[in-house]
Amino acid sequence: MKFFLPILATAVWCFSFGRYSAPTNDIIASQNFQPTSTDLFEKDDILKIKLSGNIKQLFSDRGDNPKYHPLVLNYVGDDGKDVSIPLKAKTRGNFRRQRENCTYPPILLNFQKITSAGSMFEDQDKTKLVMPCGDKEFIVREYLVYKLYNLITPKSFRARMVNVNFYDSEKKKETDLYSILLEEDKQMAKRNKTKILESKNIQGEQTETETFLKMAVFQYMIGNTDWSVPFLHNIRIIAFDSLSIPSVVPYDFDHSGIVNAPYALPPEQLELRSTQERRFRGYCITDWKTMDEVIKTFQRLKPDVYNLYASNEMLSAKYKKSTAKFLDDFYETIDDPKKMRSEFSYPCRKDIPKITIKGLGND
Repeated sequence: MKFFLPILATAVWCFSFGRYSAPTNDIIASQNFQPTSTDLFEKDDILKIKLSGNIKQLFSDRGDNPKYHPLVLNYVGDDGKDVSIPLKAKTRGNFRRQRENCTYPPILLNFQKITSAGSMFEDQDKTKLVMPCGDKEFIVREYLVYKLYNLITPKSFRARMVNVNFYDSEKKKETDLYSILLEEDKQMAKRNKTKILESKNIQGEQTETETFLKMAVFQYMIGNTDWSVPFLHNIRIIAFDSLSIPSVVPYDFDHSGIVNAPYALPPEQLELRSTQERRFRGYCITDWKTMDEVIKTFQRLKPDVYNLYASNEMLSAKYKKSTAKFLDDFYETIDDPKKMRSEFSYPCRKDIPKITIKGLGND
């Protein structure tokens, strides 16, 4: 059963409505990418920055049309000198922008090349700053999901953990928060030698097969059902051009079971009790051979997956233990062919209604 119903809009894709496997692969894309010396996402250490300005005014501007507010970003360069970059910022997002959901709204940092030239932010334009929503460990958990998907494929968003000192120049007040800087859409696409496509109503079956299945299995792995390809909900679509087969790239994982945020709930249509329950939301698989290499990828990366969490010093021992168990359940499923087919055949079932999840919009 295909769980998305929308009919493909006026055709711009010159391919059949069947599934497609692109001749190139993720390894080639990864080898072709060489980070520059100023690449913000080249390192994994926590970056310390300071954002100064009228922070209270910025955080309070949470309406439907938030305005940009002037800020100054400071950090210490490799040479030990202070780097100062004027910029403007505004609140962004949907769920987490609402005051009743999160204390701190997500922020969009808008850089200018003339002021950021020569700094580690010189290639940035409009960069998302993912703010904590609750205890700081939840932002670390979300950050690790991005790092986890980086292991699976370079067709993924890179992330950098930052320790931000927000200095309110009006109130003379400082607030230190851990946050995440996300690679920009266009940068991610360029790194993969593609472009961002804004077309909606593209079905999963019409995207590159291996990349889609990796994404769908990954979403199952982390217990995330809060995504939609045809509605571009927490999904970006990339392609070489308008005539090429597109690929899917997921983001925004705070509603996943592996993050286990207290506010996160699965979509009501799926009738799941919590995000700790998994549901495979790919399309109906008719040729199981297409899953062979996908499953092997997750099996091969198993030690790296567990180590990503076990080695992180910012996570509590309790969370590490529960996450190991959560991952154990996933690997027990994919290591058992019968169990795996039973779980991943959910979209083929005829006894359940077709489900469309639009979400709240991109966050």
